[in-house]
Amino acid sequence: MRLRATIAVSAASAATAALLLTAPQSQAATGRAPASPCAEKALTVRAKAVAADRTVVRMSVTNRGARACAVDRVPTVTFGDLDGAALPVPAGGAAAYRLAAGGTAYADVRTIGDPADPEARRTDSLTVAASAAHWGRSFTAARLGTGRKVLVWEPVTTWWKASAAAADRAIGLS
Repeated sequence: MRLRATIAVSAASAATAALLLTAPQSQAATGRAPASPCAEKALTVRAKAVAADRTVVRMSVTNRGARACAVDRVPTVTFGDLDGAALPVPAGGAAAYRLAAGGTAYADVRTIGDPADPEARRTDSLTVAASAAHWGRSFTAARLGTGRKVLVWEPVTTWWKASAAAADRAIGLS
């Protein structure tokens, strides 16, 4: 009997640890249950090129709702009429990121590693969605501050972070 109880406790502890390791940072830190998905109309999405490096665009999402809600842990970032989306860094499966009522999360996308890359594509706009189920908001290159076009080649994006500084660190900006 005692062995079974120990195994059951160990299994429960392992399951709890696994859930905390796979939970978004905001849930792991607070231990709160995940919130229901955010309605797109309750969110404000913004994007702007980082002044120090115009190949990096900082994005934010703000929950204007009265209750906490959840967005995807990684923003969906697409580029004009080009196929595909920016890949998450680090790679990771689908999960939720909890946004408190009135809370804001930040992420960065590096649109291109080397602006002189001969394989670079150019597009007029970038679209950011807080969840893959949302349409997202499109930003022109001029509005982003990237010049006349957005240069794109093998783009990567961070997970949503609690601060702009944390997103900058995750993409490799100091």
